[in-house]
Amino acid sequence: MRIGLIAHHVAPIRAPFGGGVESFTWYLGRWLARRGHDVVMYAPPGSDVPGVELRPLELHATVSETARSDVSMPPEAFMAAHHAYMQAMLELASEHHRYDLIHSNTLHYLPIGMAPLLSVPLLTTLHTPPTPWLESALRQASRHQLPPLSAVSTATRDAWSDVAPQIAVVPNGIDTRRWRRGPGGTGAVWTGRLVPEKAPHLAIDACRRGGIPLRIAGPIIDREYWAAQVAPRLGGGIEYVGHLDHDELRTLIGSSRVALVTPVWDEPFGLVAAEAMACGTPIAGFARGGLPDLVGDAGGRLTAGRDADALLTAIGDAWDLDRAGVREHAVRTVGIDAMGRGYERLYRTLTSADRREAPTPTPTASRRRLRRAPVPLSAAS
Repeated sequence: MRIGLIAHHVAPIRAPFGGGVESFTWYLGRWLARRGHDVVMYAPPGSDVPGVELRPLELHATVSETARSDVSMPPEAFMAAHHAYMQAMLELASEHHRYDLIHSNTLHYLPIGMAPLLSVPLLTTLHTPPTPWLESALRQASRHQLPPLSAVSTATRDAWSDVAPQIAVVPNGIDTRRWRRGPGGTGAVWTGRLVPEKAPHLAIDACRRGGIPLRIAGPIIDREYWAAQVAPRLGGGIEYVGHLDHDELRTLIGSSRVALVTPVWDEPFGLVAAEAMACGTPIAGFARGGLPDLVGDAGGRLTAGRDADALLTAIGDAWDLDRAGVREHAVRTVGIDAMGRGYERLYRTLTSADRREAPTPTPTASRRRLRRAPVPLSAAS
């Protein structure tokens, strides 16, 4: 198939990843290319996806000084994203013969708003619970024809059910051949974006109370949160080891006794949990969003509590879980092949339906249009 992928604009699609959406898009693009599909990806400059033709999102809007000085001028970052997605969608519309399907993985509203310009299906994967801009775009689209949607978990699908009643579920996947089982260790690990909704400070507090060494890895996205809630808690067995690449991260997770996942929001899927389980490292964390379905009983222990004491109890319950069993659970449920084939089936369904619904002009219809009388000016007005 000829597939166009639209990436989120915040971070390049390359390792080390800025977050789960970037990791997902990289894995999917590489998997599709390896399967022999012709894949073009619109992604931020600096992206690197083997086998995929990359087209940079133009994140530099040219605005005149007159427009810039207007009181309605939005922030630069807003204008850059708006410009980038408008340019990408117009280009995709002009090259409609090249593609069988477009698959959007951005949280931005414009691809949905401009989907009617395309002559091929635009599939949008919902990677988060409802956000204001994206929900608004879908509600407006539903007045005409809601574009095809997929969600990364049943929890995410359910969160959007009020907006879109029919959403396919294709769980995220990881390359379990790359995320290999490690030997374990004596301490805990926390990985992910360092932001308030991921709450690494609660992981620190739980480990501090339990006397458990903790290593933290990931990009510092929210500097104010880092300075106020994370940096002051470091030391005394709590260590930040930086933003690591794949190999370094796999080694870190595989040499840990337990992986902590501490969302204080409804985590759509939980990619860091999937990676840890593939390394054989059991999960201890909060039962939010898609995590209960992902982790299950075989992958770790989750708590309905939302504080450090509840997390510490979950750590104790997960501490001695069998690493081989945790790894087996991950291979069976979150492998990249299962995810890729799920999207292939969805692509085929959408493109088949699109071909069935496409009108085929006949010579008779063409002649009828030629004979149609012009509309009087008074009627047109």
